[in-house]
Amino acid sequence: MRYTDDVLTQPARRAPKVAEVPAEADLVVETADGAFCGAVVAVGRAVDSGEKRDTVTLEDRHGRRRVFALLPAAFLLDGKPVTLVRPGPTPAGSRPRAKTASGSYAVAGATARVARASRIWVEGVHDAALLERIWGDDLRVEGVVVEPLDGIDNLLEHVRAFQPGPQRRVGVLVDHLVAGSKETRIVDGLRRAGFARDVLVTGHPYVDVWQAVKPRALGIESWPQVPRGIEWKAGICAALGVSEPREMWRRVLASVDSYADVEVPLLRAVEELIDFVTA
Repeated sequence: MRYTDDVLTQPARRAPKVAEVPAEADLVVETADGAFCGAVVAVGRAVDSGEKRDTVTLEDRHGRRRVFALLPAAFLLDGKPVTLVRPGPTPAGSRPRAKTASGSYAVAGATARVARASRIWVEGVHDAALLERIWGDDLRVEGVVVEPLDGIDNLLEHVRAFQPGPQRRVGVLVDHLVAGSKETRIVDGLRRAGFARDVLVTGHPYVDVWQAVKPRALGIESWPQVPRGIEWKAGICAALGVSEPREMWRRVLASVDSYADVEVPLLRAVEELIDFVTA
């Protein structure tokens, strides 16, 4: 008797299932190759090689728009592959599901959860206020406390005192995390100290979290260039004709209504920290 199958042959592995996500307006995604990141501004159809395909138009932080076909696993959402699909029609008489300022769906009737042992640390009170403005509802549902550190010069000492572990993680948001900066050197020292498993540091390239707010939200064309040797916030106030940093910060914070008012690098950094401390 002959057998058609080799019993010792390993079964073929199934490819991991990729989630389908409706391409709703203002959803921020990037292409799978990382070449373009932007918010959804339109969904349409186009003819490609004689075949009609659904398309999505993305707009990046510079206002540039590009059209992409809605192909399987063609985009990344929060760093994970997804397949964007055309949003379905809203049933007549139904209300759109409420969303939080971060763009996630609101949990009806949710109350604040008892705080986790894990924490998110930020450099200062302005960072903490901006996170509250956008992610406050999400953080309360998850029981995550955000604590300002008043700078990260003593980050290693703070981590050692906190004694992080698998159920007591720390996520740290750092300003100006770019090659060669003081902040990058501090983070490298923390990694060398052996805290990589239970401490995650993410950051954005902006000098200060103010700069992570989109200029158009403030009604300006761009953030002014501040010459070397001048304190950045003081230089910004002088260039924009604002009397003092406290007043400027009130204007910056008041201009933010949702995640759409801040730059993608900040969004990506904070979402990664929330995932890490709630895992």
